[in-house]
Amino acid sequence: MQIPNILQQKSAKLFMVLGGFFVCNALIAELIGVKIFSLEKVFGSEPFSFSFFGKDGLGFNLTVGVLLWPIVFVMTDVINEYFGEKGVRFLSILTAILISYAFVMIMMGIWVPSADFWPNSMQSRGIENMDVAFNGVFGQGQWIIIGSIIAFLVGQIVDANVFYRIKKWTGQQRVWLRATVSTLISQFIDSYIVLLIAFYIGADWDLRLVLAIGTVNYIYKFVVAVLLIPAIYAAHAVIDRYLGKELASKMRKASLKE
Repeated sequence: MQIPNILQQKSAKLFMVLGGFFVCNALIAELIGVKIFSLEKVFGSEPFSFSFFGKDGLGFNLTVGVLLWPIVFVMTDVINEYFGEKGVRFLSILTAILISYAFVMIMMGIWVPSADFWPNSMQSRGIENMDVAFNGVFGQGQWIIIGSIIAFLVGQIVDANVFYRIKKWTGQQRVWLRATVSTLISQFIDSYIVLLIAFYIGADWDLRLVLAIGTVNYIYKFVVAVLLIPAIYAAHAVIDRYLGKELASKMRKASLKE
């Protein structure tokens, strides 16, 4: 019996491409998330100063990872549209495992002793000690890692579930509604879980400060999620053209039969 070549199946190739992009974005977001940037300065303005939960002097100082997380959640909705909640759940668990594996390998990289010449090898570029710089960038705290992985999994499961339930109600119509509502709910949960675990439990921060920072992060994610609605429709158009209307319609209907 001839074994079918999955690379000849458009649906299989689509799942691998979407899954690969999904995993890649999630992993990159975890790795670059250690940097904090000023959103106001990106647009050439002075940092804002406002207050939440009694904490003053807050501005849009965000982890660089937030640049990619909205894309991850949009990808979740696109995958859910064609492969259903089970497809999203599979990729979410796989991604969490791969992120955990990546951090284990990074810890191993930090643990092995560096060559004698390497710490001073970049002093001409202003980096006094490459070993310290490497450990500082990649050596995220244990609670941050735990918090980010748990927040990712919970956020993805909530996103997939809300998306699926709204799709059952709306059918093939109102893509914007299920994509936006599911993303906004899951982003809300994600924004606070990671901070509560990493900094309230792990670093004993004031709860009001954690909630204030979480609110600032969520405002950014809320705005970006709304702005990305056209990108969702554009992705659907490209995928439908690749699959063909008949196959695309079959896959969308099949995603509801779970």
